Parts: sequence; C-alpha cells; structure tokens
Amino acid sequence: MDRPITRRASLLTLGGLAAGALGWTAEPAGAGPAAVASGAISCVLTPEMTEGPYYVSGEKVRRNITEGRPGVPLELALTVVNASTCKPIKGASVDIWHCDALGVYSGVQGNTGTFMRGVQRTDASGLAHFMTVYPGWYQGRAVHIHVKVHIGGNVVHTGQFFFNDAITDAAYTHTPYNTRGARDVRDSNDSIYRNGGSRSLLTMKKSGAGYVGSITMGVHRT
Repeated sequence: MDRPITRRASLLTLGGLAAGALGWTAEPAGAGPAAVASGAISCVLTPEMTEGPYYVSGEKVRRNITEGRPGVPLELALTVVNASTCKPIKGASVDIWHCDALGVYSGVQGNTGTFMRGVQRTDASGLAHFMTVYPGWYQGRAVHIHVKVHIGGNVVHTGQFFFNDAITDAAYTHTPYNTRGARDVRDSNDSIYRNGGSRSLLTMKKSGAGYVGSITMGVHRT
C-alpha cells in the first residue's frame, strides 16, 4: 500500500481559520529563529507522512478539483508558514490529491481523468484554497487527503490530512457515500494515522450543505 519516504521531517502546525487556533502567536518585534527558541513564537512539530502510491506530478493549477464528481462539498483552507519564524510563505505550491466519494483515484490503475487533484499557490497570508468533495474510503485506509508543498521547485513537505471519525460518519449518511458498505478502517486503526495523524487532523466547520477544513503547515524553505 503506501510506501515510506526518507526525507527529513518538516514541521506541521494544527490550524484553523483563526490564529488563536493555530498553536502560534502573532509575530512580535525581533521575531525569527531566536524568538522561536525563546518561546515567543511556537509551532507544533509533527513528522512527515508517506506519499502513497497514487501521486501524479504536473497537476493543473486550479481551485475547483471536482470535475463535477458528486459528494458532500468540502472547502480546504491550507496555510503554509516558515517553521523557523511562523511567517506566512507567499507563492508556495500546495499540491493535493485524494480519492472521490466512491474511493476511486484518478489517473492511476486504469482510471482516467484528473478529478480530486490540483495545485494552488499561496497568497500573501500563506493561504491556498481548494473546492473539492469529502473523500470516500477504500480498503485498508482511514479517510485522508495527500499533500505536497513545493517551494522554488523543491518539495519541502509531504503529508496527509485526516478527518474526525464522527464528522466522517455524518458526511457518509449522504449520497453517494451511503451506497457503499461501512468503511473498514477508522483513524485509530490506520497505520499512517498512528504515526502523527492526530496532529494532522483538519479543523472542520459546517458550512451550508458541506464543510470547511483548515490546517496550517510549518515547513523548512529548503
């Protein structure tokens, strides 16, 4: 299934739409590595996670990655910050991919299309937005989204985002998720989740018929 990577661990902070939920504070005067070391600024550390077998390079730069596939609407608000200073990083390329509501990945295993794959560049506040649908499940894995962060042509972070099981249970009462049997792996039983997934949970908020999921990733620039 998913294969391990050997890149050194980067930093990842849990995030939300509000700074108070991110685990880091507004930058004071003299911020930088010394401020991080002194505790004036703090980021939450987490290991990187496996890339998995279904990565496809060179995906489209686009916000809406659904290509019309059905599912519960999910907006992703993904923020990238410098792990040394917690300053937002502008112009980072955030590359995500996940299965559709029925557990199918595009572009692999004979499946056509590029659905549920795309790239967005971060704005001046380090934020990248995507419009997608709540991922489905497939055998042997908890529900998740894959991510890579590229800066200056280099991959500086590879990880996975996870979902609170209770929220997934609620989302899966809707079509087309409810046309399938019960998923076979929840977060606590997932081998990838057990290696840092609790610190890679998306912060979820209900929004109309769907959800907004947010997280902040602290990365090394090189």
